[in-house]
Amino acid sequence: MSAASGEGPAAGSTAGGGNEGAAGPDEGAAAELGASFGVPTGVRRILAPTADATRIVLVRHGEAICNVNGIVGGVRGCTGLTGLGRRQVSALAVRLERTGELAGATALYASILPRAVETAEILRPVVGDGKLDIVQEYALCELHPGESDGLTWQEVVDRFGVPEWDTDPGTLIAPGGESWSSFVPRAAAAVQALALRHPGELVVAAVHAGVIESTMISFLEIPPAVSRRGWTRIVHASLTEWEWVPTESRWVLIRFNDACGVPTE
Repeated sequence: MSAASGEGPAAGSTAGGGNEGAAGPDEGAAAELGASFGVPTGVRRILAPTADATRIVLVRHGEAICNVNGIVGGVRGCTGLTGLGRRQVSALAVRLERTGELAGATALYASILPRAVETAEILRPVVGDGKLDIVQEYALCELHPGESDGLTWQEVVDRFGVPEWDTDPGTLIAPGGESWSSFVPRAAAAVQALALRHPGELVVAAVHAGVIESTMISFLEIPPAVSRRGWTRIVHASLTEWEWVPTESRWVLIRFNDACGVPTE
């Protein structure tokens, strides 16, 4: 089931998820151990999870047809996952069923693009109680392509030229589309909205590489001089997890690019 909301090569990871959907029990145990050794709180590097924090797990969709066909994959150009993409997400689902690391989720979101919705549908049985509605959010989409949607990249170049985002991130990709500098805060704000909407909960969202990259840039406050697009490689069917600490109004990165067991071919 889904409900609509709004308008319309090797992987690395930082920390893995916890058992039975709990928030980082390994981190909690490590924090207790550090305290038992008398490590002062002010210098301790591993702290227990914040009780009232919201956890947001962002799942990049599996390989998409538009990815391999060189098509700009907006609402018109996206036609879902490839066979490999479905296998990638299915492999992730098998892992999640075994570990139960997302069993505590209370909400499941996806962008409105077919590759993200299909990813959420495959994961749905192993997220939360397995019966969560998939809430589709327009704001969680990849960079809006405007008139380039559905065109081949060669057609985009021929009609609109090539935006040089490394030197001018404010250039629109095409008429009616977004620029890099407008996309990053829009996508990050969409994820921030999920945290505010679900205080103290665990939320899962099937999204896009650009959305995940936008959170890295915005939440870690990476300066514009080093935040050009493509500075990190985000793997298909990988998990990136954030913790929003409301009492401090800050984000904590729990894990990034966690794609253990996901096939690449």
